[in-house]
Amino acid sequence: MSLDARGIALVVVAVSTLQVGAAFAVTLFDEVGSAGAALLRLGIAALILLAIWRPSLAGHPRADVVTVVVFGLVLGTMNWAIYSAMERIPIGVAVTIEFAGPLGLAVALSRRPRDLVWVALAAAGILLLTNPFGASDLDGAGIALALLAAAAWAVYIPLSARTGTLFPGGRGLAIAMLAGALLVAPAGIAEGGAELLAPALLAQAAIVALASSVIPYSLEMESLRRLPARVFGVLMSLEPAVAALAGFVVLGQALGAGDVAAIGLVVVASAGASMTNA
Repeated sequence: MSLDARGIALVVVAVSTLQVGAAFAVTLFDEVGSAGAALLRLGIAALILLAIWRPSLAGHPRADVVTVVVFGLVLGTMNWAIYSAMERIPIGVAVTIEFAGPLGLAVALSRRPRDLVWVALAAAGILLLTNPFGASDLDGAGIALALLAAAAWAVYIPLSARTGTLFPGGRGLAIAMLAGALLVAPAGIAEGGAELLAPALLAQAAIVALASSVIPYSLEMESLRRLPARVFGVLMSLEPAVAALAGFVVLGQALGAGDVAAIGLVVVASAGASMTNA
C-alpha cells in the first residue's frame, strides 16, 4: 500500500511547528507563568479556530458533545501540565518523558510479547534522563508534571481520532480548544493577571498559539485521516529530538551526551512500537 505523501508532510510540519512554538512559549513564563502561557495559547487558538470553522453542537447527539468536551478537558490538562513541566526542566527532557504516554498506549493495545523490548528501551531512556536512584539536577515536580502530560497525551490520541470522525474539518478541535481554555482559565488568570492583556505579549502569544496549537493540531487531525496509525506514530516519534533541538536553538538549553543518548532511546522505542503495531 502506497503511503500518502501529503499526510507524511502534514505530520512533519506539525511536529516541527509544535516544538518550536513550545520553545517560544517558554519565553512567556517570566511574564505570565506557565499557566498563563497555556491559557493564552489555548484561548487565542480557540478564538482563531472558532472564527474559521464556526462550529455548532446543534444536531449532534449527547454522546458526541460529551466526547468533544472531554477531549477539550484532556487537551487543556496536557497543555497546562507540559508547560508547567517546561518551567522546571529542559524542554527536550519534558517532551521525552511525555512521550511515555503514546508509547504506553501503543504497547497496551498490543498483544505481542516482543513489544516489551520497546518498553524496556523507553524505560531505560527515561531512567537515564531522570536518574531517580541517584543525584539529579532535575526538579521532581517537573518530572511529575511531565508524567501527567504523558497520561493526558495517551488519552488525547484516541479522543482526537474520534472527534475527527464526529465533527468535520476542524469544528471539533475548535470546540475542544475552547473547553480546554476554560479549564485552564482560573490558574492562568491567577498567574498572569493584567499582563495577559498586554498588547506586545498578546502578539507574541498569538504566534505561539498558531505554531503550537492551530497549525499542528489541525494538521495532526487531518493526517490521522490519511495515514495508518503505524506511520503516524513513527513520524511523531521525532518529537523528543525536535524538542531538544528547539530548546537548544531558541532557549540555549544544551544537553549532555547522556541526555542525548536517553532521548535517542525513547525515539527508537516509540518508532519501534509504532512499526510493530498497526
